[in-house]
Amino acid sequence: MIEIKNISKTFGDRTILDDVSAVFKPGTTSLIIGGSGTGKSVLLKCMIGLVKPEAGQVLYDGRDFLKGDEETIKAIRREMGVLFQGSALFDSKSVRDNVRFPLDMLTSMSESDKRDRAEFCLQRVGLEQAADRMPSEISGGMKKRVGIARAIVMNPKYLFCDEPNSGLDPLTSIKIDQLIKEITDEFNITTVVITHDMNSMMEIGEQITFLYQGHKLWEGDNTTITSSTVPELNEFIYANKLLRDMGK
Repeated sequence: MIEIKNISKTFGDRTILDDVSAVFKPGTTSLIIGGSGTGKSVLLKCMIGLVKPEAGQVLYDGRDFLKGDEETIKAIRREMGVLFQGSALFDSKSVRDNVRFPLDMLTSMSESDKRDRAEFCLQRVGLEQAADRMPSEISGGMKKRVGIARAIVMNPKYLFCDEPNSGLDPLTSIKIDQLIKEITDEFNITTVVITHDMNSMMEIGEQITFLYQGHKLWEGDNTTITSSTVPELNEFIYANKLLRDMGK
C-alpha cells in the first residue's frame, strides 16, 4: 500500500501541488487523472523520488520514503517498477537486454537467472519472439510492452505508469490497459497510472483521483465518475468524450 499525505510542491512562486492526500491499495489499478499542468506528473515524480516536495509524506507500507534512512530508501526503490511515457528504451540494446537492464544494475543474479527472468517477463507481455530485435525494429505498442516487461522484471510491489497509452492507437491502448490490469491482479501489485485517457478511466479505473490546478477535487472509481457533481471533473470528462468521438 502507498499513502501520500498532504503533499505540497512549488516551483518558484507557482504552486503545483497543494495538500494532496491519497491511498493506493495492492491489487488495484489506481488512476491519477487531470488536464495538462494539473500536477499529476509532478505528483508521480514526488512518489518515486525524482522530485522532493516541500511538505508531506510518502509512505510505502508504512515506510517513510522521504525521511527514511538510506537503507530504507534503497529497499523501497528496489521494489518499484516504472513505465515511462516514452518507454525510455536503450536504442543500442536488444529487447532482451533492455528488459534485463535492472537486473544487471541492481542484482547479483547469475547470467542464466537473468536471462530466464527476462525471458519470463517477455513471455508475460507476449514478446518472446522479439527478444533479439532492436527497439528501432518494433512498433510503438511493442515498445510499451517491452517497457512493462522491464518494469516488472524485478518483481516489484509497486508499479508506476506515466501516460502508458500516449501515442498509441485506440486498439493498442486497450491492449496495454488490459495488460497492466492483468499484471496488477496476477502479482497483487500496487499500481498507479497517470493518464488522461477516457477509455482507461472506464476500463481499468478501480480507483480514480482527479487533480485540478494542484488540488484533489474528487476521488472515486469508474462506476461513479460519470455521476460526479464536481463541475471541473464533468468538464474534463466531456472534453475527453468529445475528442474520442471526433477521433472515430
